[in-house]
Amino acid sequence: MTKLSGTNFGENGKAVRYRDGTNKADIAKMPMQDRFQHLFAVISGKRFLKKQGLGNEVPFFICPFKPEESVEMERLRHQLVNRLEQTGVRILEINIYDLSIEMLKKEGDFEWIIENETKMTKEKLQEELQSILDVENSLIPVMAEIIVKSEFDVLFLTGVGEVFPYIRSHNVLNNLQSTAKEQPTVMFFPGGYTHSLESGASLDLFGRLHDDKYYRAFNIFQCEA
Repeated sequence: MTKLSGTNFGENGKAVRYRDGTNKADIAKMPMQDRFQHLFAVISGKRFLKKQGLGNEVPFFICPFKPEESVEMERLRHQLVNRLEQTGVRILEINIYDLSIEMLKKEGDFEWIIENETKMTKEKLQEELQSILDVENSLIPVMAEIIVKSEFDVLFLTGVGEVFPYIRSHNVLNNLQSTAKEQPTVMFFPGGYTHSLESGASLDLFGRLHDDKYYRAFNIFQCEA
């Protein structure tokens, strides 16, 4: 993929074109192989790894994809990790769903949830899980411990769709800002991450559910390789 001339990111909410005529906003709609090449070029680049061109923003990036592409995206992510590792870029992947299950089992709550799930309303179940998996006081400290103990160059966050609505993506990112600021973080998000002058930035899970507004992450498909 050819580099952009000028700035890293689109200005005034407008899409920026590559020298070959490709619109940056269209990369997320391209075939998986083209997206793979873009992700590899960006993430393996010195500019990305050294967090250059971000101003004072945290090095958080969203990799949005259509929910129906989940299987393909998982395959792409595994291939991406392998190729990045081969070039010396170390990836730490934290699957929030898997981590949540581990936490429930460790605290002895998993079997209780399974046994009582059908006896509770959806609201009550959500309340119980959000209490046990409290993002600020439970989830983030566990993630922080994993991060501190690991040697890596880039953090991949996955499994965000599986834990909705018990754990909200914007809540994870907001609370992770002080913990994961040394290395770039990429969240693989099954939905859209849109910016507009009228409504600002928003995470739209599955392309339908409005997770919440989150302003501090960059759309990785709008980053310069």
